[in-house]
Amino acid sequence: MELSYWEYKSWLSNIDFTVVGSGIVGLNTALQLRKRFPRAKILLLEQGILPQGASTKNAGFACFGSISEVLADFENHSEEEVAQLVEQRFKGVQLLRETLGDKALGYEQLGGHELFLKTDEILFEKCHRSLDSLNQLLQPVFGKAVFKTTPNTFGFEHIYKHVITHTEEGQIDTGKMMQCLLALVLKRNVQILNGITVESFEETGNQVHVVTDKFKFETNKLLVTTNGFAARLLKEQVQPARAQVLTTKPIKNLSVQGTFHFDEGYYYFRNIDDRILFGGGRNLDFKTEETTEFGQTDLVQTELERLLREVILPHKSFEIDQRWSGIMGVGKQKKPVIEQLSENVYCGVRLGGMGIAIGSLVGKELAEMP
Repeated sequence: MELSYWEYKSWLSNIDFTVVGSGIVGLNTALQLRKRFPRAKILLLEQGILPQGASTKNAGFACFGSISEVLADFENHSEEEVAQLVEQRFKGVQLLRETLGDKALGYEQLGGHELFLKTDEILFEKCHRSLDSLNQLLQPVFGKAVFKTTPNTFGFEHIYKHVITHTEEGQIDTGKMMQCLLALVLKRNVQILNGITVESFEETGNQVHVVTDKFKFETNKLLVTTNGFAARLLKEQVQPARAQVLTTKPIKNLSVQGTFHFDEGYYYFRNIDDRILFGGGRNLDFKTEETTEFGQTDLVQTELERLLREVILPHKSFEIDQRWSGIMGVGKQKKPVIEQLSENVYCGVRLGGMGIAIGSLVGKELAEMP
């Protein structure tokens, strides 16, 4: 790609900070950098026409971890670490709401519910026994007991007679969130270039030499926020994890409201515009879903439709309207990687499927490093 003198001078010279990735983390990083450095030249590069990965493709859950997910975290984390993870998610959602406002986010606090299939009665009993201890552990975070058992009043079938509700969880409109974040970043005079893939970088003295698929340039600081695509540029331990999602066409008299999980969080669904949005199933074939390629598989899509028909909407006719996928960044530890990698290179990646909850906070912490 040939660039003119004017293009290099206006867009690609004297750059103080370059942020790679315009997802939730990248946009919040740019916003926080602007607060710290009002006169800095900040460039944001995005490989997609719209933000790629998961930021515009997620289910819109403002969640902190269902009860079985929190219990599963004890396998790889201490009690203190689990409490810190939940606190980070809670603080992240509060920061997102403060940054954009609930109206702009389409935020609704309708509660989050975990269902247990009838074959998961042992898991339900384990979670039920842990209610008091988990509420006590998380009391300093929420200031109240947040987990409680509630009856299945939603008409779901083939599930245990009770669900376990997290009263503080909510949902947002993902599209509104990203549109507002993008508008706010542009208003703060951050330059965004879309359709640009960063292929490599190398530190040269006090600068970083960046090679993209379209051009080369120099920047004083480089901040990588590509999450599920991080392994393409970094050596950090981040695995891609594809999540497949579908939505139904509008359903008359839909009574389902809130966010829902089952099978230890591997399946999740919610209401949106009189539709059901339903995603998950990567546990059916972990290896195939460890990919940076967008797309669907018959295995996962068939199971999503079966569960919709038999569990979620057992007595309602429905049609599938759209299918898509997003790419998350995961690892053995749930804690995100927010690090200075060298003198002038930093990263904020591995959000573990909790981008909405922790993306704003990760961006803020990353922007405080340079």
